[in-house]
Amino acid sequence: MLLQRVNKNGYTYEKSVEPILLLVPRVEALASPNLRIAMGYSRKEEIAKLRQQRREAKASKKRKENVREKLVRFLIVCEGTKTEPHYFEALIKNYISTVREVTIEGEGRATVALVDKTLEIKQELERKNAMSFDRVWVVFDKDDFDDFNDAIKKAHKLGFQSAWTNEAFELWYYLHFEYLDTGIGREAYIDKLQDAFRKKMGDDGFKYRKGNPDIYSLLQLYGREDLAKRFAKQLRALHTGTNYAMHKPCTMVDKLVEELEHPESLLE
Repeated sequence: MLLQRVNKNGYTYEKSVEPILLLVPRVEALASPNLRIAMGYSRKEEIAKLRQQRREAKASKKRKENVREKLVRFLIVCEGTKTEPHYFEALIKNYISTVREVTIEGEGRATVALVDKTLEIKQELERKNAMSFDRVWVVFDKDDFDDFNDAIKKAHKLGFQSAWTNEAFELWYYLHFEYLDTGIGREAYIDKLQDAFRKKMGDDGFKYRKGNPDIYSLLQLYGREDLAKRFAKQLRALHTGTNYAMHKPCTMVDKLVEELEHPESLLE
C-alpha cells in the first residue's frame, strides 16, 4: 500500500493507492534471432561460446583424471620372511595414502642373492601386471655375510634402493628408545631391545620374538619413531666411504620409512 499526496481545490490530503507491478522480461531472453543479432549477438558467437565451455569442462575432467593417475608404486623385497614384512605391512596400514601402492615380498635370502631375486620379481610382476615400479627397495642386514658391499653396489647399479642395516634390523627398533653407536652382534641387539621394552612397559616378563606381527604397534606405543629417524641420521654422519661393511652400527631403514609415510614427496 502506498500513500499519494493530492492537492485539490486548495486542500491537500493523502490517499492510498495500490501499486502496479509490471513484470518486464529480459529482452535478450524473448528476443527473436533477428533482434538478438541486432543487439550484438550472433549464432556463431553462441556456438563458439558453447564449444569453449565444453573444452574447458573436458580439460577440467582431464586434470582431475591426471591427479588420480599419479601413483608411486613400491616394490619392497626383504631378506626375512616375517620380521621386516610384518613391520612394513603394519606401517602401510597405519599411514593411509591414495598415491601409494606397495608390494612386499619376504624371500629368506640375503645380500647379493636377494638383489638378484629382486630383479627377477620386479621383471615378472611388471610383465604380468603390465605396469612398472617407481621405487624398488631391497631390505637386508650385514650379519656375517662377506658380500654385503657387493649387494649394495649391485642394487645401486640396477637402480634399486637399499634399506640395509649393519649389523641387524633390530638396530632400527632399538633406536626408537636409545642412541647406540657401538657395534654389537645380533643377539646383543635383541637383549638390549627386550630390556628397553621391559623398562617402558613396566613388565619384566616381556620377551622379544622375531617375526612378531605386533612389533610395529609396540614400537609406536612404547618407542619414538622421531628419535629413531634422528639417531639413524646421526649414525650415518659418523661414517664415510663405500666400505659399508665397516659402517657399524648404521642403518638406512629410516629412508624407506620416510618414503612410505610421505610418498607424495616423490611426485613433486
